Amino acid sequence: MRERRLRAASGVGRHAQVNPAGWSELAGRPSRPLSICPRATPTSNWAIRRSQAPFDPPLGGAVIADMVQGSCCASKLPEMIPSSLSIVLPAFNEEARLGPALDELQAYLRSAPKGALPGKVDVLVVDDGSTDGTAALVRARAEYVGDGGPARGAAARRAAADGDVPELRLLVVAHAGKGSAVRAGMLAATGDLLVFADADMATPPDQLPKLVDALASADFVLGSRIQPDGSDMRASQPRFRRFVGKLFRLAARIWVTGPIDDTQCGFKGFRRDAARDLFSRLRITSIVFDVDLIFLARRRGYRMAVVPVVWVDRRGSRMHARPGLALRVGWDLLRIRFIHRGLKRAAAEGSPAK
Repeated sequence: MRERRLRAASGVGRHAQVNPAGWSELAGRPSRPLSICPRATPTSNWAIRRSQAPFDPPLGGAVIADMVQGSCCASKLPEMIPSSLSIVLPAFNEEARLGPALDELQAYLRSAPKGALPGKVDVLVVDDGSTDGTAALVRARAEYVGDGGPARGAAARRAAADGDVPELRLLVVAHAGKGSAVRAGMLAATGDLLVFADADMATPPDQLPKLVDALASADFVLGSRIQPDGSDMRASQPRFRRFVGKLFRLAARIWVTGPIDDTQCGFKGFRRDAARDLFSRLRITSIVFDVDLIFLARRRGYRMAVVPVVWVDRRGSRMHARPGLALRVGWDLLRIRFIHRGLKRAAAEGSPAK
């Protein structure tokens, strides 16, 4: 009976076979990352069907899930063959960590397996009003194509045109927090696919193909530090930070996000149209901005997916659990549903999510 209800709710017919472990495999259908029906509310009943991930073992093959409610996610996304990818890195006083991170990123982008990423890739560093040498470090790099001098810029552009070196750009904004810096970068980026990542490469760049693959069937992809076997890479964080994080996740799950266990992973990907729509509406720019994005995506009707990624706890974070920060987080979390209460689905405005 339970299996019959599961199939009825998820739209999986007789071709789905549920094995004793509770997983289901869709006969003749490609498996997809965990995708979330945007119409469901945090208190809705969710139906889950799971299948083997489409990633090759070198990319960290994982078991992922497909989560739907009824047939509201039955419509197919338009076919998309992305030709370009923009990677946005928000940075505030990251002079010490940004250089090695850019070395790691550029090394991977130059040696990435053919077809793993779109043909053209560029990197945009958003300097969030740093007071150290973050901006100067970016301008001094050989792949920088901004205002670092006509000779360097021309050479970098020629190398990028030949496919040797991905372009590196810099956007300097007034200091207003990570969410504001990410928003500025995502609205300025030009790729068909857009990804933002932490400036310290806490999620290594070899995880990028996972987001790119998932964006073939989703508008918005969330990297998750929770692995298919249930292990959580956040376990390496200090104990108090993990405790505070659990309280935050519980509140966010009940009030805003629904069944998403890792809202704060700083590794997320978007189709360009979805990114521009969501970030133009983003109102929360504190560390809670990820939750605001998820809420917006659900309200706008975009298809979301969750993909397990590798993550390393890089020490040096400027976020410290203090009473003032806790009050700000609680206030921002509380007001998300109110500041977007009049928001309509994209399809209702005549521009369906795509």
